[in-house]
Amino acid sequence: MFQRILVPLDGSSRAEQALPLAVRLARAGGGSLILARIVQPGTALLWAPTTLDPVTMRSWLESATEAAEAYLQRVAALPMLQGVPTEKVVRSGLPADQLLRLVPEVGADLLVLCSHGYRGLQRWALGSVALRLIRHAPIPVLVLRSHGEMLAGPQPGYERPFRAVVPLDGSVHAKAALEPAAALIHALATPAPAALHLLAVVEVDEEEPADETARHERERRLARARRYLATTVEQIRAGLVAPQVAGLQLELTWSVHAGTDVAQTILDVAERGQDLAGEPLPGGSDLLAMSTHGREGLNRWLLGSVTERVLERTRLPLLVVRPQGIEETPRTPWGTLQDDLD
Repeated sequence: MFQRILVPLDGSSRAEQALPLAVRLARAGGGSLILARIVQPGTALLWAPTTLDPVTMRSWLESATEAAEAYLQRVAALPMLQGVPTEKVVRSGLPADQLLRLVPEVGADLLVLCSHGYRGLQRWALGSVALRLIRHAPIPVLVLRSHGEMLAGPQPGYERPFRAVVPLDGSVHAKAALEPAAALIHALATPAPAALHLLAVVEVDEEEPADETARHERERRLARARRYLATTVEQIRAGLVAPQVAGLQLELTWSVHAGTDVAQTILDVAERGQDLAGEPLPGGSDLLAMSTHGREGLNRWLLGSVTERVLERTRLPLLVVRPQGIEETPRTPWGTLQDDLD
């Protein structure tokens, strides 16, 4: 599925941590890599005592571009990249803007990067290329954490399949993550077995009354979510939903969990194997895959974003898929995950 893999590099060892996984995917699918370095002219102004004149600025940009090209040449010559078709692209401008323009130009179908993982003031001051890309990129974005898991593949002694967890909320948007997640986990696991776990979270109010009516409503929503996931698994096996998944012969499992914090419940299940209620997913998982509505402005401020909260907190690689050409779907009957998963 992934034939043209775009890897942004900024010259740091942190960014280069994305290379082994990108190379592995390229080899698994007979694909190629596009190594991109974005030169930011604005960085020259940070240390300049006065405003730089156009001639000096142009000279700096030429020098920085040459250095970026030399850097990509060195990276492309690394032993791990031998035999993998590799292209090198240098652009100048804002990194996220240039990468978003580059995606259609080079025909990329997957973007792999290692996130800084900045929070709070650092994120506000420095911005976040990863956040901008997951909100706007028309292709799946795989975000690795520099201090987290790196999808090294099944290791000796693994007692479970290599597993991806895909949270679903009853919307068509959420299902858009199924095929990319399945393709990714299958490519990384081969020749070992791989699994796809579908997850639904029923959001509950921690101050919800403990009377019989409230308990009945909660159980009703849980039952609806279970029926939905069971039906979705049957449809996947029959090739009616995410038809490419059926041909990969993945183990398909599902579970429904209740939680007061949707993002944290997803993390509890994916990383530790269970939620606070103790419903198990033995051994946890290796990858999270989520869709994003890409909302901006007031909607994002009011509703928050489960995907972005997961990105902030998780140690797992996160594959984010922004559905293309899919209309909004009605609110899920079992909770508010659909509205938050943007």
